Amino acid sequence: MKILLTGIAGFIGSRVAQMLAQRGDAIVGVDNINDYYDVRLKYARLRELLGVSSDENEMVFGKEYQSSTFANLTFIRLSIDDKPSLDTLFEKHHFDVVVNLAAQAGVRYSITHPYTYMQSNLVGFLNILEACRNNNVPKLVFASSSSVYGMNEKVPYSEEDKVDSPVSLYAASKKSNELMAHCYSKLYGFQTIGLRYFTVYGPWGRPDMSPMLFANAMRDDKPIKVFNNGDMIRDFTYIDDIAEGTIRAIDHTLDSKACEHEVPYKIYNIGCSHPVKLMDFISEMEQAYGKEAKKEFLPMQAGDVYQTNADCSALERDMNYHPHVTLHEGIGKFMEWYKREKNIR
Repeated sequence: MKILLTGIAGFIGSRVAQMLAQRGDAIVGVDNINDYYDVRLKYARLRELLGVSSDENEMVFGKEYQSSTFANLTFIRLSIDDKPSLDTLFEKHHFDVVVNLAAQAGVRYSITHPYTYMQSNLVGFLNILEACRNNNVPKLVFASSSSVYGMNEKVPYSEEDKVDSPVSLYAASKKSNELMAHCYSKLYGFQTIGLRYFTVYGPWGRPDMSPMLFANAMRDDKPIKVFNNGDMIRDFTYIDDIAEGTIRAIDHTLDSKACEHEVPYKIYNIGCSHPVKLMDFISEMEQAYGKEAKKEFLPMQAGDVYQTNADCSALERDMNYHPHVTLHEGIGKFMEWYKREKNIR
C-alpha cells in the first residue's frame, strides 16, 4: 500500500511509520515539527527513521528527504493547515490510505493556546478530508482521543457512550474531528476510522507526559508533581501495542452495511483495558529507575479527569486487537531507553 502518514515525527507516528516501513509499505510522512515540546526529540525520531543527520537548519519546508534506512520511506516537512502544499502532495501521489496523526496535542496547553488547536485540529483536519475527497482516497484513519469522554462517570468508557461534555478545547476539537469525518463518509463514501487513543507511554515518548516528567524529576532529585493528590487512574498502554492496533485499523476494511445508517465510518477505543492507579505507576517507575521519587501532591488541574478506562472489545472483536505488554515490562523498556545516550532529555 501507499500510505500518507501525517505527524510522522510524533511519538505514535514515528513508531507506526517504522513498523509500516519494516513490513514493506510505501510511506510518505509529513510533519511541521512545531515547537510545542523540544524539537530535538522530534528530530531524533526522524534520524531513527531516515538514517541521516537531521536538524532544524536542514529540514526545510517542502523538500523531500529519502530515508537511507528504509528505501520505501520519504519525509516532507509540511503543515496540514497549508492547504496549497497539501493539495500538491495529494495530486502528486495516489494514496491508498491516509493516516492522520498530526494535531496540536496536550490538554493543559489548550487552556492557554486555544487558537493553535483550531488551526491545526480543525482547519488542518478539514484540509485532509477535502484532499481525500478530491483525490479519491478510499480510506482515512485518524487520531481521536480518550479526552472526548470528558465528564462521563461511567467506566469503562465505551464507544456507545455520549461524549457531549468535554472539559478541554483539545477534547472538543477531537470530537469535532469525529463529526467531520462522519459527514464526509456519508457525503462522499470513503471509509473513515477514528481511534480514541488512551494514555500511551514508552521509548521516544513525549516530554510533557508523566513517564518523561517523572524520570526527569527523579534524575534531577526534584519532586514529581502528583495531581489530585495521587488519586487518579489511567489506562496506560505501551507504544508497540498502540502502533500495532493502529496498523490493524489501516488494514481493516469496513463493511458499510454493518455500520450505522450504512455510513462507512467507525470509532474505536484503543488502549489496554487494564487501568492503573497513578501511585502504582509511580512505584513501577521507582523500581525501574532504582530510586525513590520525591513527590509534590497537588490538586486536580483544569482540563484533567479523574479516570480513563478503555472498553476495547469492539477493536478486539473486529480486528483481533490484544495488547500484550505488561506495565512492568513496558516501564522497564522505557527506562532502558531513557538511560541511553541517544535519548534527548
